[in-house]
Amino acid sequence: LAISKMQESGIEVVMLTGDNATTARVIADEVHIRHVISDVLPQGKHSVIKELQKYGKVAMVGDGINDAPSLTQADIGIAIGAGSDIAIDSADVILSKSTLMDAFKAIQLSRQTLKNIKENLFWAFFYNIVMIPIAAGCFSAIGLAKLRPWMGAASMALSSLCVVLNA
Repeated sequence: LAISKMQESGIEVVMLTGDNATTARVIADEVHIRHVISDVLPQGKHSVIKELQKYGKVAMVGDGINDAPSLTQADIGIAIGAGSDIAIDSADVILSKSTLMDAFKAIQLSRQTLKNIKENLFWAFFYNIVMIPIAAGCFSAIGLAKLRPWMGAASMALSSLCVVLNA
């Protein structure tokens, strides 16, 4: 389920494993993973991650000692909480449960957070672009008076309130 959800959300899933090709292909077919790279040693995983980064951002999910260099190399290293201490120390994100669905949820949460940050920045910039010239009296020549200090403070507080409520 987690793999299909990731694929539906535009994430290209690649199985990178030290297992032999036959075993890896059987598992990949079960969970509908199209791209499989098997028989890879830990140093090889690190190299594969570097190669994949040429095509875009790479997130690596791992749990073992052999995954630590790859978790560090990846743009986002995700360690399974039940994994080795070295993998956990090397990762950017640590999942408390040992399910890939939590990895998908972490990615979705990060996307929503980034979207929220962008929205808040837009509204903050929009507010400042509109209100600073009004507060400075730039439009007093066309009949708009300068804002009184308390009005500027109130509108700034309202702007901050909007950003906080959006968050």
